[in-house]
Amino acid sequence: MPLTMLETGSSSTIKRVGGGDKVRQFLSGLGFNAGTDITVVSQSAGNVIVQVKESRVAISKEMAMRITV
Repeated sequence: MPLTMLETGSSSTIKRVGGGDKVRQFLSGLGFNAGTDITVVSQSAGNVIVQVKESRVAISKEMAMRITV
C-alpha cells in the first residue's frame, strides 16, 4: 500500500520506491530505500512528515504515493 495510507503514528518498512530514475534518486538521497523503517509523524493537506532513520522529512502527496510500504 502507498505511504499515504498509513495513519499518523504508524510505523512500517519500505517495500519499494517507484517513479522515474530522477525521482527514485531524489528519494534515495532523503533515505527512502527498500528495507528502511519509517514512521508517519503527521499529515497535513496531503503532505506527509515522516521519520526516516534519524531525520524527519516532509514530502508531498505525489512523492508519498510512489513509496510502497
